[in-house]
Amino acid sequence: MNDDHAADSLLIVRAFAEPRTTHTRMTGVNSESGEWVIVIDGHERTVRIPWIEPVTDRAGLRTAVVALYQAACVRLGVDPAEH
Repeated sequence: MNDDHAADSLLIVRAFAEPRTTHTRMTGVNSESGEWVIVIDGHERTVRIPWIEPVTDRAGLRTAVVALYQAACVRLGVDPAEH
């Protein structure tokens, strides 16, 4: 996520946690949410963003991230990138 989809993470965080975020990296996941460390005005903090639907297995994580990304695009009025 951090290497291949950094822009996607930034979009998700801006849509659902903090619009002023200038940099982010995903640091964790569980069945209910993803965790990102974000940077605002040069200061780091951690945010957790709930999945749209709970994740029950490892394969469901990718689906959950994609769903969150697509919802972020809708919320921010951005066309989804082709991956």
